Amino acid sequence: MKVIAEVKRRSPSRGEINAELDPATRAREYERGGAAAISVLTEPSHFAGSEEDLVHVRAAVEVPLLRKDFIIDEMQIIEARAWGASAVLLIARALPEADLLALAQAARDWEVEPLIEVRSREELDAALRAQPRVVGVNSRNLETLEVDARAVDRLLPHVPHGIVAIAESGMQSVADVERAAQAGADAVLIGSSLSSSGNAESAVRTLIGVRRRGR
Repeated sequence: MKVIAEVKRRSPSRGEINAELDPATRAREYERGGAAAISVLTEPSHFAGSEEDLVHVRAAVEVPLLRKDFIIDEMQIIEARAWGASAVLLIARALPEADLLALAQAARDWEVEPLIEVRSREELDAALRAQPRVVGVNSRNLETLEVDARAVDRLLPHVPHGIVAIAESGMQSVADVERAAQAGADAVLIGSSLSSSGNAESAVRTLIGVRRRGR
């Protein structure tokens, strides 16, 4: 399994996770552990992120970077590229379908990969109309902040072959990653448990030992 390791100081669901986290140092630990990519939160109000975090991580590592934020305007995609991001997160639930399709195309025009996040079959259908190469299934309800692990089981089998499928949220252990693999995930995005880990390099290395099953 591929692991997208996230740099995260806090979250609405967990509160403080690692207030003193240094993004560049943690990113280097992730990379040494074998992370395939690194997610960097740039949203300041709820996640204590910043553009500087992304810039510093870009200078520290070679792996692809995801700018994780609430992207609603093409200017944010342009910023992401300027700050060193390889991909941006587009949340299907947060965007009218016309905007989702337009932003996905804008990202490709700016040579930034759109990762489209869904948590229902309707959102997945809309995401697929944007012709993505990467889709994420988020187990967390963004309104209630509750995690429904069954969302991955329900939706991942419907992601077509040839599209990278990522399981997101609520995963902390090898058993969680194994469940995502069983459902057909190609990768997992893990933030809180890795950001709070005392040995992030070892934690990532353990998770990438899980065998991918395919869909």
